[in-house]
Amino acid sequence: MTQTIAPRVRTLLLLMLAAAGLLLAGAGPASAHATLSGSDPQQGAVVDQAPGRVSLTFSEGVALSDDSVRVLAPDGKRVDSGEPSNVSGATVAVQLDSGLADGTYTVSYQVVSDDSHPISGGFTFSVGTPSATSVSASGPSAGGGVVGVLYGLGRYLSYAGFVVMVGGAAFVLACWQRGSGVRAVQRLVVSGWLTLTAATLALLLMRGSYTGSGKVGDFFDLNLLADVLETKTGAALVSRLLLVAAAALFIAVLFGAYDKREDQEKRDLTFGLTIGGTVVAAGLAASWAMSEHASAGLQPGIAMPVAVVHLLAVAAWLGGLTALLLALYRSPGTSVDTTAVRRFSALAFGSVVTLVVTGIYQSWRQLGSWSAFTETRYGQLLLIKIGLVALLVGVAWISRRWTARLTDTVAAKPQKQTVAATASGDSKRGASGGPKRAAQLARQQAAMDTARQKRLRDADPIRFGLRRSVLAEAGVAIVLLAVTTALTSTEPGRTAQDAAKAAASSSSPSSSTDASGALTLDISFDTGGEDGKGVVRIELDPASVGANEMHVYVQRPNGRAFDIPEVKVAFTLESQDIGPLPVVPDRIATGHWSAKGVQLPMAGDWKITVTVRTSDIDQTTVSKNAQIG
Repeated sequence: MTQTIAPRVRTLLLLMLAAAGLLLAGAGPASAHATLSGSDPQQGAVVDQAPGRVSLTFSEGVALSDDSVRVLAPDGKRVDSGEPSNVSGATVAVQLDSGLADGTYTVSYQVVSDDSHPISGGFTFSVGTPSATSVSASGPSAGGGVVGVLYGLGRYLSYAGFVVMVGGAAFVLACWQRGSGVRAVQRLVVSGWLTLTAATLALLLMRGSYTGSGKVGDFFDLNLLADVLETKTGAALVSRLLLVAAAALFIAVLFGAYDKREDQEKRDLTFGLTIGGTVVAAGLAASWAMSEHASAGLQPGIAMPVAVVHLLAVAAWLGGLTALLLALYRSPGTSVDTTAVRRFSALAFGSVVTLVVTGIYQSWRQLGSWSAFTETRYGQLLLIKIGLVALLVGVAWISRRWTARLTDTVAAKPQKQTVAATASGDSKRGASGGPKRAAQLARQQAAMDTARQKRLRDADPIRFGLRRSVLAEAGVAIVLLAVTTALTSTEPGRTAQDAAKAAASSSSPSSSTDASGALTLDISFDTGGEDGKGVVRIELDPASVGANEMHVYVQRPNGRAFDIPEVKVAFTLESQDIGPLPVVPDRIATGHWSAKGVQLPMAGDWKITVTVRTSDIDQTTVSKNAQIG
């Protein structure tokens, strides 16, 4: 039976590590990334005189390089002068050449947000009369391509190595001190250390290309490496390498001198290793918390220590569970004892409780409000995750019941004596047959001993039940981590709720009038280009003869605000041969335009025409009639 289950256990361990890597590599949704919240000139604006500079305002602070902001003329020539600079807070600016000719100019930016993620984008504005341009406002996405994939793989491996190294060492010190002499456990922890070290070095080399050129050939560019070392992320990676070196000393003592100590000396050394190991592990976790999502956004002073505790709990639970599975299946000669299983049961339970508390705080931080738990897809996934955690706690409770019934098997002693006597007789006969025969008999005897120990272990129904419940824990953990991975790629609740407030659902009626007389009109459009479909909503208040206030909302088919360069509106009363009366609204925010004092001279069935431009060449005009007055 054990031979049948063992391959499944190896596969399960690989799946667990992969899921843990996906979870931690994407820890924290994308809401912590900086986004462009405004610019001067505004996107798609047409100005009478050429500006002296272009400024961009982001949702959080950003780091700049020499080419972070570029302004290109219609023919592709750069017209920005000097290096971009931080004006104030999250606003950056770059000076422009004097005497710019009329035409459409393209602004391209690539910066690094406070949470270490590269972001890029572009937009256009025009001086005088808009013109054709040879420049595309949408270039390669920062952090994408082959380099982005490799960097993501490096992040996954670094987290997986951290989990295995810290969790395995914690299992030995806190639960199964005799495991320091078990070869399988030693290999597990050392492999975690090697993975973490190699991945951190690779991340340091790839960082410059990841946030800049995006070229594989720049991995070993010393100038880029020097620039990386001056950044917050570079300092965090170097600190991680120094802490990994300290971890190597810890591992050498744990699997070297510690295993050879007597009981009293081992107890004294356990205390020192526990304190030192906790400090090193917390420092490693802080190297992520202080340079990534927790360091930016809401309540960073609270979020960073919470992230450290969260990472340590993940490592203690998942890494310890990996070590326990190895102890249960791969070390029959030194089978894990009852006390060790009971200690890990308590450790795992405490870790899961910690994960629940810290995970709820981190998720609330991204949701922004309690109502988002039920009103957004992110919140709904989070509720599923909480349900899976509750299920995991239930399975762990079953494991704790098996642990309470577990008793060490001692019936093997007489058999050991018989086997020893048999082995002694065989050794004597083997000695008469020469050293080769004796060695052959010794190998056969070792195989027989291993098989006998496996049979004895599998014959214990309580231990068999414990192994099955531990496997069930791992299975629930895989599903839980898969849901968490889905969370990292789902639009955060905070953003989703803002988008819902800015634009109504596409399933709402295309035209309506409220009690005050205000008109709401929805019109679908398709410019025919890439990403050209959406819905434009016109709100006219009070929708009567005379002055009106108009708001225009442009949204994607999924309801999110659509960031387009230009929108125009015209009113025509065909029955009276009035119009078209053009209205050019002012851009208020992403996907939102407004105009005041829109004069409509007569009541009637007005044709409202909207021209939407989604790129330099893709635009369309749509219309719909509505009763006004």
